[in-house]
Parts: sequence; structure tokens; C-alpha cells
Amino acid sequence: MKKTIIISAIALCFTLATNAKTVSENNNPYQIEAVFDVSPLCASIVKGDFETVKKLVGLGVDVNEKSKGMTPAMYAARYNQVDILKYLIDHGAKLKTRSNKGLTAKKYAEISKANGAISVIENALKKD
Repeated sequence: MKKTIIISAIALCFTLATNAKTVSENNNPYQIEAVFDVSPLCASIVKGDFETVKKLVGLGVDVNEKSKGMTPAMYAARYNQVDILKYLIDHGAKLKTRSNKGLTAKKYAEISKANGAISVIENALKKD
């Protein structure tokens, strides 16, 4: 249940804004600035929006480009988006790449207990 709530909250954050925005009230002299710099591809993966992922990849978005230090395959593995992960692998996603924290897609899947993603990654690595 906690995982579902956390994932929903993250997805909501990505939905609300993907670029820097400035919010201010009329009587408030302070400005609040929120910055979300996750790529649209990775945001779509977190939300599980497979159609958008296919469109973005079809338009030429790099399936290995890091966003916030993680590749799209790492996001798919972390959030157990099995179908999206398979699609990314079929379109050239590199599974041995390490994040800025030194973790691979498989390690993110293991940390998240994403058994479906672990299985997909292991099968893909056997084929290499």
C-alpha cells in the first residue's frame, strides 16, 4: 500500500510539472520555485504510459539518455514496468549501464522487489 501511494505521489508530481515554474501570491513577496528535470520519456515510464513511450521512441528519443542520473530502463525496472522495459530493450536499451549512484537496472529492480523486471533483465542479459 505504501509503495502504491508513493508511486502515485511521484506520478502526480511528474504530471503537474516537468519544467521549472514560478509560483507567487499577490500579497506574498517571496517566490517559490519548483524544478522537475526528469525527461518526458522517464516521466511516461513512471506513469506507465506505454503509448507515450512508444511515440517518444518512435520520434527518435534516445533510450539510453540519462535523466536525473538514471536511464529509462532503470526507471522501468525500478517501477516494474515490464512491458515498457521489454520495449526499451528491443529498441537498444543498455542494461549494463550504471546510474550516477553506480547501480544497474537490475539492481534498481532488486531494490524495488520488481520480480517481473528482474526476470526480463536476466533473460535479456543471457542473450548478450
